[in-house]
Amino acid sequence: MSEPFSLQPLRPEHATAVLAFERENRAYFAAWVPDRGDAFFADFDAHFAQLLAFQAAGEDYPHVLLTPHGDVAGRVNLYRVTPERSAELGYRIAQHAAGRGLATAAVREICHLAATAYALTALTARVTDDNPASRAVLERNAFRPTTPLTLNHKPATAFHRPLP
Repeated sequence: MSEPFSLQPLRPEHATAVLAFERENRAYFAAWVPDRGDAFFADFDAHFAQLLAFQAAGEDYPHVLLTPHGDVAGRVNLYRVTPERSAELGYRIAQHAAGRGLATAAVREICHLAATAYALTALTARVTDDNPASRAVLERNAFRPTTPLTLNHKPATAFHRPLP
């Protein structure tokens, strides 16, 4: 990971920074993925607690990309871990931090963690065809396109990466 950012597993003390990140980038993210809706923000504490519970159970591995000041510049999550030890990858980078290689570096690091710390065997990801930057992040990290699909009512592609 390029300094000064660090990728860390989600912890209870990240709640305030994660909420601020989601609020500050809500409109930006809505251009690429469906808006989380007002209920997400109204029930954020319950949502955050659920993320931590899934993490504790080994069902998901949520992470935050932090600045040296503790602000969240991105989120990188491994979720829907299967009994075969594969998982889906999702990530979002703050608008102010986009275009600086952070997503590529964060995905590279999460792939390493997936194989070494979490003993996962493969990762999948999905990206809409109108998001070439996200597609490039996956391709730079050895993900290969597998299947066309529809995501959020848009043409999209599924990607796959086996892990060593």
